Amino acid sequence: MRMLHGSTPKPVPSSAHTPALLPWALADGSLEALKWVALVLMAGDHVNKYLLDESSATLYALGRMVMPVFGFALMFNLARPGALAAGLHLRVMKRLALVGALSTPAFVYLVGWWPLNILFTLLVATLVVYLLERGGRLRRLLAALAFIVGGALVEFWWPALLTCLGAWAFVRKPTAGRLAFWVLGTASLAIINGNFAALAALPLIGGASKVDFPLRRNRWFFYAFYPAHLTLLALCLAAR
Repeated sequence: MRMLHGSTPKPVPSSAHTPALLPWALADGSLEALKWVALVLMAGDHVNKYLLDESSATLYALGRMVMPVFGFALMFNLARPGALAAGLHLRVMKRLALVGALSTPAFVYLVGWWPLNILFTLLVATLVVYLLERGGRLRRLLAALAFIVGGALVEFWWPALLTCLGAWAFVRKPTAGRLAFWVLGTASLAIINGNFAALAALPLIGGASKVDFPLRRNRWFFYAFYPAHLTLLALCLAAR
């Protein structure tokens, strides 16, 4: 895959025991395009689930790609050189906590109090990555605890966290072993989804790495869309 200057985390040199893949990169515009695809699929999946009683098998299957794509987009940004030193992880956790809380009333109406919505899933994944990147035995233990406890509380549970961690590990150091971890983590979503449609997100991401889409970043729209569309769906459901 061709390198795109300035748009990829710097790979860590691999050892003789972990064969490296070809250098891997993704343009910022392509990452933004992936997020737009995931947003459209998420909206369709939620309309199908809450307003159409999951009558469309196609919308359901397409919607299984949403979590892996958004998880990848987040992990890709967290893996950028200098992200930890710049405090990106802490800022992201604050945003996810705030918007996740704002989304909770509508989410509770639609789903219930448990599990917590997907933004808290991404929050737990970010916390685990933050602790692992900080390093040290105590932080690794805390990361394991956050994974175990947090995974029991959030949407898509531990498979979602495995999907995110696999993406993060691969982006930081693209090796065959880490790619296998990412694939298996994504495949584990079948326990919840009832199918392996989530795996279709991986070739979609791989294909995006070969194209440089001229899209500008629009971070706050994605944050605002989640609680807004859940609230609209809850109002539509209540009006029935």
